[in-house]
Amino acid sequence: MLAARALVGHAHTVTIVERDVLPDGPEPRRGLPQARHAHLLWSGGLRAVENLVPGATEQLLAAGAHRLALTTDMVALAPQGWFRRWPASHHLLLAGRDLLDATIRAQVLDDDRIRLVERTEVVGLVGTSAAVTGVRVRGADGTERTLAADLVVDATGRASRAPRWLAALGLPAPARREVDSGLAYASRVYLAPEQARGGYPVVNVQPDPRAGGPGRGAVLLPIEGGRWLVTLSGTRGGEPPATDDDFLRFPLEELRHPVIGELLAGAEPLTEVAFTRSTVNRRHHYERMARWPENFTVLGDALAAYNPVYGHGMSVAAQSAVALREVIRRDGWGAPGLARRAQRAMARPVNAAWDLATSQDVFYPGATHGGPTLRERLVAAYVDRLLLTATGNGRVARRLTDVTSLERGAEVLFTPGVLLAAAVGPLRPPLAGPPLTSEEFKAVGL
Repeated sequence: MLAARALVGHAHTVTIVERDVLPDGPEPRRGLPQARHAHLLWSGGLRAVENLVPGATEQLLAAGAHRLALTTDMVALAPQGWFRRWPASHHLLLAGRDLLDATIRAQVLDDDRIRLVERTEVVGLVGTSAAVTGVRVRGADGTERTLAADLVVDATGRASRAPRWLAALGLPAPARREVDSGLAYASRVYLAPEQARGGYPVVNVQPDPRAGGPGRGAVLLPIEGGRWLVTLSGTRGGEPPATDDDFLRFPLEELRHPVIGELLAGAEPLTEVAFTRSTVNRRHHYERMARWPENFTVLGDALAAYNPVYGHGMSVAAQSAVALREVIRRDGWGAPGLARRAQRAMARPVNAAWDLATSQDVFYPGATHGGPTLRERLVAAYVDRLLLTATGNGRVARRLTDVTSLERGAEVLFTPGVLLAAAVGPLRPPLAGPPLTSEEFKAVGL
């Protein structure tokens, strides 16, 4: 939807080819099973969404979404210790994925220039290795036809078949990097205790990839309707339970701290457990290809997919859609080499999110074929040091949230002041437990 919105005003007609039948409101759909698990929009991503769909933030908040400050409204246990709830730097937006999609979808499709073709699947590109001229699509009845296009954007997500489509045109496979920690997700929605329904911080217990053995974690996100979306995670050998009866045992007994299990003791489960293993970090380096066809671009999870625990996928996709629009505005619709320049521009928002995601996952057994690269080891060591420093240094915590919120690039972590602070380490002693306030404990009966 955001890619379509980015193209409006440049193309005469924007056609969205969709396998599903899209619901009218915030309802589940078959083609988005990951919607049952934790989602969030960092402020950098929300800014991009608002840039493309003005008013979306206001509509989401009116529908019950939560806008929480970083790190004031977060209670997080990192591998290096508990983070303090420093004064607000940036923010994040929390809502169920169905509400988020429905809100954006309603605005995007309320435009006569955008045409939606449902129950239809793209089966290949039309054109040559030099230029794409359209796509072949297959309808629900099995009939195939060709849709001509001046520009084709692949936003088909993790299941993208772009490498196969490009190979069919005679182009080589792109360089690809995968980091698979074997992570599994189990999620459930709860009705929060009555006193905690007006707003509650994010609570996050992260695994420690250096501790040896499986990494187990959990996150509690307040969403609309006074509900909590709780996602449990575990790598190979430490997978969370897929059954309702065992769900609560995991955060109470298997995590580095039982706080999330304790919070859930007074909450009412509203759904069954949803389970998934679709968590591989996968990046296609299309921007490095020696040859790239005119009129074809790839963005979103089709370009780079991340372990969802870091919450960057939607934000990076939104920023990539903005980058696509800006290249078209600058160079003009149909300019020679436009697709290649757009592909390189869309890869830039990927970089910081990729390093943050893989700096942890790469150390789990079996995550990569050859183990961490030298660069990944160096990045991970520096990130570890920054995280430790941020537990007791508010200025470094602010710089980290600059990057994790996708408001600024990773270069802010390499300024002389940050490098010196990392060398010194935390300025305050570690916290002994989760920094929930007495009112927050009381709201859940603790």
